[in-house]
Amino acid sequence: MRALVVQNTPTGGPGRFGSRLAQQGLGLDVVHAWDGGRLPEDLTGHRSLIVLGGGYMPDADDRAPWLAPVRALAEEALRTGVPVLGICLGAQLLAYVAGGTVRAEHGLPESGSTELTLRPEALDDPLFQGLPARVKAVEHRVDAISRLPRNARWLASSERCPVQAFRVGESAWGVQFHPEATPQHIRGWDAEALRRQGFDRDELVRTAERDEPESLRNWQGFADRFASVALNGA
Repeated sequence: MRALVVQNTPTGGPGRFGSRLAQQGLGLDVVHAWDGGRLPEDLTGHRSLIVLGGGYMPDADDRAPWLAPVRALAEEALRTGVPVLGICLGAQLLAYVAGGTVRAEHGLPESGSTELTLRPEALDDPLFQGLPARVKAVEHRVDAISRLPRNARWLASSERCPVQAFRVGESAWGVQFHPEATPQHIRGWDAEALRRQGFDRDELVRTAERDEPESLRNWQGFADRFASVALNGA
């Protein structure tokens, strides 16, 4: 009853999302891929695959050579029906291996607590059902999925980023936002880089703190539903 979690940066861990999964009985095997952590050759022994965020394109093998084996694991999961959750870079990687397109520095950047709009397709989705039609989540991106895979189900969007969430097949989800992130994560972001993008870090923190009670409730439920899919099937 374990999930394989791929961490792509020193600070990009599973956060509160991982803690909630563990509470539901889904243990986490977190591989620090950015630091040379060894990825398994296949998903044998794992009930799900979770790929976290990072500042790379999904095919940036020159900068992040571990992404090639991560793509192979994602392809295996799609082929065999092992549940997948891709977050930020993980969502882009899932879209990429399933036949979609990802573009670097595409559109306007997003950072901080951001309003998402759920599409009608999300109403009966195993993870998104029960969420309000408009829901806040932490964002931190400049790259974006510009074309979904042909067989993907488009689930959510935001003002600056059309593809915020999607599902491929019955049990592989990609989310551009960060359900694992809290206002404390935002405090660690580069204030000068944010300023160049038109954001004030202190204001982002204040807004996220204001939205946190509702966000915590929404994304804990989301985590519970993913754990249920991983442990019991869709």
